[in-house]
Amino acid sequence: WRLWQQENKKQKTKNDRQYSILKGRSICPHCKHILQAKDLIPVLSWVLLRGKCRYCKRPISVQYPLIEASTAALFILSYTFWPAFQDLHFETVDIIGFVAWLGILTGLIALAVYDIRWMILPNKIIFPLYVLAAGSILIQSILTANYDLIINAIAGAMVGGGIFYVLFQISGGRWIGGGDVKLGFLLGVTLGDPILSFLMLFIASLLGSIFSIPMILKTSLGSKSKIAFGPFLIASTVITYLWGEKIIDLYNNLLML
Repeated sequence: WRLWQQENKKQKTKNDRQYSILKGRSICPHCKHILQAKDLIPVLSWVLLRGKCRYCKRPISVQYPLIEASTAALFILSYTFWPAFQDLHFETVDIIGFVAWLGILTGLIALAVYDIRWMILPNKIIFPLYVLAAGSILIQSILTANYDLIINAIAGAMVGGGIFYVLFQISGGRWIGGGDVKLGFLLGVTLGDPILSFLMLFIASLLGSIFSIPMILKTSLGSKSKIAFGPFLIASTVITYLWGEKIIDLYNNLLML
């Protein structure tokens, strides 16, 4: 919300600093009152305040506790199903990869919400995640002396974003947005493997179809309607990152490969 305010204010004023993520403080969207620590306890503050601002008594969107709870759940799932942690043996390289994933995951959640609300994937979130994902791959490759990680990450990016780039160029941006192209490259680097990138695109397309086909049949969507595809890409990335190898193994076993 604060980033949206920064990007869409027609006139810059001295008060715009309050919307800064780095320099500003959390505020009520209605009365602009600066929120105190007791107002910012995830989920609990919203429950204790009965979904209303402590200062102006206007409603606080249920989006806040839902996203807070979802983020916590995804963090727990990530730890529970992180492959390297299954035997409770924690190597430095594994911890670095896990911490980087949690940072990327937090940014992806923000992108998903932003895309749902405003159908935009802002560069101010995507580009820092590029640095985090690429930096994690670079550090892990140096620590393990396995530079194939870098090659695989580049190949993953070419699959994740390259296919979208071709579609974007052919359609002139009608079939897929430029933000999805940048997100595809990011997710490909994050997954670090071209096969996982293919799987991510397949699952995202499947999720998008499951969501959109019933709406089309109910005529609530027309041929010119737009759907935010970013959330489906992000959801499929979480699935692929945590369970992708198992899904591929299951597929191979079914085909007896």
